Amino acid sequence: MFIQVIQGMCSDEATLRGHMDRWREELSSGAEGWLGGTYGMTDDGQFVGVVRFESREAAARNSLRPEQGAWWEEAKGCFTGDVTFHDCDDAIVMLDGGSDDAGFVQVIQGRLDDPRHFREFMSQPMDALHEARPEIIGGTIAIDDDGWFTETISFRSEAEARRGEAMSMPAEMAEELDREMAQVHDMRYLDLHHPWFASGMQRT
Repeated sequence: MFIQVIQGMCSDEATLRGHMDRWREELSSGAEGWLGGTYGMTDDGQFVGVVRFESREAAARNSLRPEQGAWWEEAKGCFTGDVTFHDCDDAIVMLDGGSDDAGFVQVIQGRLDDPRHFREFMSQPMDALHEARPEIIGGTIAIDDDGWFTETISFRSEAEARRGEAMSMPAEMAEELDREMAQVHDMRYLDLHHPWFASGMQRT
């Protein structure tokens, strides 16, 4: 799976949502290899989009479509300043991969000293995590070539997420997580209080 992370300061959320809805209704059927996306706004007005494709090639083909270019020329007017794109070939699904019914999504970003080891750690069975934190539906993890990672964690609700944060994890799990997170630098949390989602059918 390939993930593209799109971020930028948005000056008009309502209009951007309209553009996103139009893309899903009118353009998504022609985006071969598009799997879906998770989107939202932070409290300070930053848009975050985590878009999933079958492959980098599928994402590139979509970007080259004339209708895609025309759509983006209109949509980018909703942003102030630069919009960044992180292309991540190293992308995995965690637990059930999240849900379009999630009521709250937390985005975690940072830079890794050892992306390979982090990926191996996050790819292991998560049964213990699911038992300790049942409010976590799942999520995705995407790592770009520079070791910058973006993790999405989907919850049924923000209230459940906050209650879960206050609970203690089993000691062994907490130690493993602390060791792995020690290699993360410049970590930040982006809370999407009102996320929205789009899903596509996988095409072969």
